[in-house]
Formats: sequence, structure tokens, C-alpha cells
Amino acid sequence: MNEQREDLVTASAAAVELGVSVDTVRRWSKLGLIKDTRDARNRRLFSRAELERLHRKLSGEAESQYRVLESGELFDDATCIDLFAGAGGTALGFHNAGLRHVYLNEIDRDAAATLKQNSETHGLGWNIDNRDVCEVDFTDMQAEVIQAGFPCQAFSYAGKSRGFEDTRGTLFFEFARAIRDVRPKVAIGENVRGLVKHDGGRTLATMLETLDQLGYRVRYRVLRSQYLDVPQKRERLIIFAVRRDLDIPFIFPRERDYVITLREALRDCPASPGQEYPEKKRRVMEQVPPGGYWRDLPEAVQKEYMGGSYYLSGGRTGMARRLSWDEPSLTLTCAPAQKQTERCHPEETRPLTVREYARIQTFPDDWEFCGSMAHQYKQIGNAVPVNLGYHVGRCVLAALGYVPVDDGMDVILPEPGE
Repeated sequence: MNEQREDLVTASAAAVELGVSVDTVRRWSKLGLIKDTRDARNRRLFSRAELERLHRKLSGEAESQYRVLESGELFDDATCIDLFAGAGGTALGFHNAGLRHVYLNEIDRDAAATLKQNSETHGLGWNIDNRDVCEVDFTDMQAEVIQAGFPCQAFSYAGKSRGFEDTRGTLFFEFARAIRDVRPKVAIGENVRGLVKHDGGRTLATMLETLDQLGYRVRYRVLRSQYLDVPQKRERLIIFAVRRDLDIPFIFPRERDYVITLREALRDCPASPGQEYPEKKRRVMEQVPPGGYWRDLPEAVQKEYMGGSYYLSGGRTGMARRLSWDEPSLTLTCAPAQKQTERCHPEETRPLTVREYARIQTFPDDWEFCGSMAHQYKQIGNAVPVNLGYHVGRCVLAALGYVPVDDGMDVILPEPGE
């Protein structure tokens, strides 16, 4: 423990050692490029080794840390069902971790075609069902794990606490129904972090009560992708449920000390189609510096471009937003040229291309997407980053005893009598 503390330095000490200003170290922290901790005097402390690594990275001296994570092993008995599979971000991440899929369901035609094409191309052998999940009979299915990135409709349960009954008519109910019928050892739910506070927390509480009624112990955690080998500031809520009759711990990925920048992610990115700006918008966007947004424009241009939004409160930081080479990307949306959520290339005045989108979501370069360009952007923007799925998948395998627990995992043992 003392050795670990000795590797921590204050912002002032780090600045002296690296030959940069204290403001630079603080800016790195504010941008999320480096994590800090607090000492007994409430001072921010930083890892000396990670600061040195970040300095080398931003100076162009360090090799890229970007890669699609793969374990190279597949456990035949670690079977998995994937619902609302989309373009396969979680499924591929789980597969790369070592789980074997026995069934995937996805209602969107183009996303299902993406799954089928890549299953054939990569020899995954996935059983892909394009039906509405409401029509699926799970009673004869068997799997150790069920995973679902269920869409969260805006429903309210204020004053109710009927658990399973409360969720009828929602897609979470279909996830719960599959759990009830299959009885997997572990169930993993994934959603946006906003679910934690939706309807004052009552929506999530109802979901947890539902899983409890089905006989599962539950924990949840919001994971920050930028600290889990994803070049993107994307937060996802992960619900980890374990069948109550089993002595299985909850295990979540532990955040790493490093981030992967956009420069690393897009290095040697293959060319691909992409949206383009109309000429009028292009003239506006070319005035925005890397990492900047509408506030960096001349005031007259701000007012013309923003229109009525100029007079609203709030940061509106997604408008006229150009990404930065030296940071992870902002969260990808379903379209990179939407006015409220711009994702402009850090150097060229254009939206990110389809392949650049896929790189940022850590899909491999040979993962092909079906449908129109707009549908490809949508599939990628809605996906769980592959590397995030990998880390969650390795934790599931560790909980089930297929792989050893390592120092990249946080183990939470069940409470007595739980």
C-alpha cells in the first residue's frame, strides 16, 4: 500500500517532473485524460507512471494502445443468449472474452443482416432470430448467461411496487420473461446511465424488484468506457444478476488508469463513406478549432448558426462541436451531423465516417454493417463498445469460474442471508 502511495504525486510536483504547467496537469484531469485521487488533506494526487505515459502519448512518443480486445479462447459450456443484439457490440465483446452464443434476437432488419453477415464471414455460427422478441418462446432454451441491452421506454411507476407485473408492456419485461423461463446462472442488463435517476430512481428500483422476485441477487454499476479500452466518453449502466441458489460473486471491470485518444483510434483508419456538410454549414464548422464548439465562433456567426438556441440556458456543448485528437471522442450518437450533437473530425471539416465511427466503438475493421449509410451510423451509434463488452464478459466468466479473477476486476461478495 505504501509503495502505491509513493507513486502518487501532487499536480505541482507532476508539473515540475514533466516540465509542463500546473494548469496543464489540471486540464488533463478535467478532460478525463488522467484520473486523480484524494489524500487526507483533500489534495488531488496523480499516478506518476500514468502521467509520464500520458505525456509521452500526447508528445507522439508512445505507441498506440488502441486494439480490439480478444482472449483467444472460447468456453463451450459458457453459453449465452443475447437479446436486442443490435449490430453485435456486446455479442462480439462477449465472444472475444470467451462466451459461446446459442441464440441472438434482433428485430431491426438491417441490424439482423449485419449480425448474419458477420457471423458467416467470421465463422461465429450464431443463431440469429429476426422476430419480435414478444413472439419468442424461451421455455425450451438453455444458457448459463442471458444478456440484454433492453431499450428503456419512458414509463413511470410512482407509488407502485408490483415488480414483475409493473414491467408488462415494456421490453424489460421480455428480458425478465426470458430469465424466468431459462433460469440462467447470470443475467446481465445494459442501459444508459440515465436509468439510475429515471422517475426519481423508481424505474430502476422496479426492475431490481422484478429480478429479486425471479430469484436473483442484483448489483449494478455505471461503467465509464473511456477507462476500459474504449476511445470514447460513453457511460453505460450494467446490471449484474446472479441466481440466488448459487454461490457466485458479482464481478465488475475495474477502471484502468489510462485512456485511448482519438488520434490513436483513427490512426490508419480505412477509408469509407460518410456524411457531408452542406456548404453553408461547412463554412461555419471550419472556424471551430479542435476540441471547440459554438462558443469559439465569432458572436455574429454564433447567433446566425444557433438561431433561437443561442438565447437558451445550458451549455449546448454538442452544437458546432469539433472533436480533439488528444482526447477520447464524445459519446457517439446515431448521426454525426445532427446540429445538437455534432461529431466533426478533429482536423478535416466533415462529420466522422462510418469506419471512423466503428473504430471509436472498437469494432474490428472487417466488421461490415448492412443497410443505408444512415442505418449504418444508427447501428454503430446505438451499439455497446466491443471492448466494454469484452471486459464485462471476462467478469462474467470469472464469476462462473471459467477464468481466474485478476487485478482488473472488482469482486463483490453477497451479503449474509442475501
